[in-house]
Amino acid sequence: MEKAIPKVTLNDGTTLPVIGLGTYGLWGNAGANAVSSGINAGYRLIDTAYNYENEGAVGEGIRRSGISREELWVTSKLPGRYHTYEKALVAIQESLYRSQLDYFDLYLIHWPMPNQDTYVEAWQALIDAQKWGLVRSIGVSNFLPEHLERIIHETGVTPSLNQVELHPFFNQAHQRKVHVDHGIQTQSWSPIAKAKDILINDAIKTIAEAHNKTIAQVVLRWQYQIGSVSIPRSTSPERQRENLSIFDFELSESEMIAISELSRSDGRLFDMDPATHEEF
Repeated sequence: MEKAIPKVTLNDGTTLPVIGLGTYGLWGNAGANAVSSGINAGYRLIDTAYNYENEGAVGEGIRRSGISREELWVTSKLPGRYHTYEKALVAIQESLYRSQLDYFDLYLIHWPMPNQDTYVEAWQALIDAQKWGLVRSIGVSNFLPEHLERIIHETGVTPSLNQVELHPFFNQAHQRKVHVDHGIQTQSWSPIAKAKDILINDAIKTIAEAHNKTIAQVVLRWQYQIGSVSIPRSTSPERQRENLSIFDFELSESEMIAISELSRSDGRLFDMDPATHEEF
């Protein structure tokens, strides 16, 4: 029998499973089936975004799963083109209509886009959306420490979570320390990095063999042990179940260090630096 998925408590008192299902690229009927399959495999945290253009498929997958909405945590994200206060509120409503959900459990600003300089306004919109019951918990994605400091200083409200690129080749040690200092939960996108690079890594391969686990399971266990919530994406029911099976073993301190030492300063997968990247 699979072990229950542990949960973390966010700084606003809400809880979140420590692993969820990423849905980027899951569209239409096949996407809805993949989401339903994931939920039936045991996932209770589902991550989507306005810019993924699949909130409808995610909502349909939730309905097909037959699992009660109250048992799920659903995340979506605000695109850069809707950072102004009024547009942000409308975008959240539109996302709910698309997914046919009454609320989101977690809603994030997708990118800070500092060149636009409207992310503080967008954050204020999320604060109000939470007050009005459209979302249960609010956070950000891809915010650098300076972006976090600014929204906290200017609004007095600290994000519950920051979803950032985080994997063995880019372990975000400094960013994670900033999160801990502020009581912000770290969440990892692309938690397994690129499969072709991970699968040939000798250090991780050796650790996986020692535990009779897959390389993906070892990386996801490493994510769990560094305190990050990960959202691996998979359409395969077998792989979905496999990625959840990380709570029946533990990595040693030396194994954790060996994986963490793979990190590089230029380790970003897509050269998407939040200081300059723009995603409208």
